[in-house]
Amino acid sequence: MTITTVSSRELNQDVTRAKKATRNGPVFITDRGKPAHVLLSFEEYRRLTKQRRNIADALSMPGVAEIEFEPPRMVIGAQPADLS
Repeated sequence: MTITTVSSRELNQDVTRAKKATRNGPVFITDRGKPAHVLLSFEEYRRLTKQRRNIADALSMPGVAEIEFEPPRMVIGAQPADLS
């Protein structure tokens, strides 16, 4: 998958190029240098918005490897029972 980035001005000047770029992956559209919108093919949009049936499907979606997620470690220790 290739991510293409275009400015709002470039998009306005050549919409066809941006639409063709969605064949290879999402197109990020920037406003003043910051990502503001994403252009996707309709097939990719439908794939991303379909209901996931299990965790394996959700974890197999493109881009998951780039998501930073470090959950806190849980320490579960035994505590003495109060039998009084």
